[in-house]
Formats: sequence, structure tokens, C-alpha cells
Amino acid sequence: MDFTARIERWPLASAFSISRGSKTEALVVVAEVSDGLHRGRGECVPYARYGETPEGVIAAIETLRPALQKGLDRAALAMALPAGAARNAIDCALWDLEAKRSGQRAYAVAGLAAPVPRVTAYTISLATPAAMAQAAEAAASRPLLKVKLGGGDEDHARIAAVRRAAPRAEIIVDANEGWSGDDLERNLVACADAGVTLIEQPLPEGRDEALARLKRPIPVCADESVHNRASLAALSGKYDAVNIKLDKTGGLTEALALAAETEQHGFAIMVGCMVATSLAMAPAMLVAQRARVVDLDGPLLLAKDRPDGLRYEGSLAYPPDPALWG
Repeated sequence: MDFTARIERWPLASAFSISRGSKTEALVVVAEVSDGLHRGRGECVPYARYGETPEGVIAAIETLRPALQKGLDRAALAMALPAGAARNAIDCALWDLEAKRSGQRAYAVAGLAAPVPRVTAYTISLATPAAMAQAAEAAASRPLLKVKLGGGDEDHARIAAVRRAAPRAEIIVDANEGWSGDDLERNLVACADAGVTLIEQPLPEGRDEALARLKRPIPVCADESVHNRASLAALSGKYDAVNIKLDKTGGLTEALALAAETEQHGFAIMVGCMVATSLAMAPAMLVAQRARVVDLDGPLLLAKDRPDGLRYEGSLAYPPDPALWG
């Protein structure tokens, strides 16, 4: 079996900002594996938050060249690389290859029912209250908005402005670890006043004990605090939901296992994404089938998606065509 890996740049429709910074393009790594007859593809987003770079991901993938040439499978891959972007790209490529070899769709290979369209959140990037209100007004017809917060004293004004601009939309908030224990309670109250239904990762990973000491008026979802099944035990009493992202879990294999164990622990499931093309969203659609909240809007934020990308009707995301993946 042979493989290749390459870095691709995909311009965004507009700047994307969270509490940690802004970007104007999606930088992804695409891995392809081939048996000479069939080709499987997977896409990942190296994330600086976890010390990942595109070059580092390529280097990690290259270490597996001898094993891949000998037929490395997904179980062996999980032992060869830690959870993260590099493993995700290869894992999803192996799923795609297995589906093509077997003549089945990837969901059937996984023993799952055929996926159905799901409503995805649409992200309102972090900006001034006025700019966020303008963006929310343009997206007010969408049923679910995800609002980026975590930018200091203006968060109260930001969420209030978004609510006024989109009075009928369900709103979830992502603080991206941008709050502190000192402002946590008043920020939660401001979000509750705005009718927010879920808050992602308000406090930094490893410094989130304050969540266990107060009554949460809104369900709180772990994002940076959970990567794979080994992370779940530390979430009890602090979180109500878990955001599963394939770039954190190291691929679809662990994501499906994490989803099953998440339910056993009593957490609700959210499936999320990095800003990337439809190739990265496609395997996550299998996880989306058991999620309460779906946030797979990455392609909607791009200036242009790849050919055969996911079909979106407004905020309704349709499962992938086999020409794309799986």
C-alpha cells in the first residue's frame, strides 16, 4: 500500500476570529492511501493550540510510511500515533479505502444506519458587538447559531447584540477557554438572559474546577478538556456535554468509540469541526447521527469548497456522496 500527504490552503470567505486569534485561510493536510486499485482520502487541521503544525503533521505521517506500505490497519494506527491531527488524516483515509474496497459505504462498514441530513450550527466570529450583530442579522434565518465569545468585558454586549439581531434562532456559545473563574458566573448569567442553550469550554483546560462549585444555569460542553475516552473521567461534575472533534480524537475510529462511552457516562454529545473542507466534515457526519448538537459548518466559512463537497441547504447538511468520501 502506498500513500502521500500534502498541505493545502483554502481561503476563507472572511476573517475568522476566536479568543486565541484570527485567520484568513484554512490550512489542512490531506493524506491519501492506495492499494493500486482504490484510493482513500482523509483531511485534518493541524492545531497550534495542541502544538501541531502542518509540517509536523506531515513528518508524523511520514514515520508510518514503512508500516503503511506493509498494510497498517486502523487498530495498529491507534498504537502507532497519539490522538491528534496526523492520526485523524490517516484513519479517515483508511476508512475511505476500506469502504471502496468492500463496495460498501463507510457507515455500513461501521455497522451503522445510513446517515440522514442534520441541521448544523453556523458560526458568528468574535468581533465588536456591532459587527457580530451585523453578522447575526445576516444569518438570522438559520435555526442554530454558534457565537464566539471570550474577548473580555464586551462579552455581555456581544451576546445581547446577537440575540437582538437573531431573535428566533437557537444560540450556543463557544468561549474557547477565554473566561476566568472571576467572570464565569456573571458571563453564564448574561448568556442565560440571552436564551443561550449551551456553552462550550468557558474555562481553560486544567483550570476548570470552578465549574464544579457553582450551579450551572446553562449546560456546559467540554471541548479542549476532552480529546479521547481517557479524558472522560475528569469531566464528571463540571460538564454536561462533550464536543467530539476528529482532529482531537485522532480519527473516526476513536470518535465513534468516544461517542458510545460518552453516552454511557451520561453526557450529551456535540460533534464539532475545525475550519476545513467537506473532506474533513464527511466522516464526522457518522458521529453526527447520535449528537444532540451538530457543528459542521467549516465549508460554509470557506470562499470555495472542494469538488463533490457536502451539500448544504441553508443549515441542513447532507451526508457525503461516495465521490467525496466513504
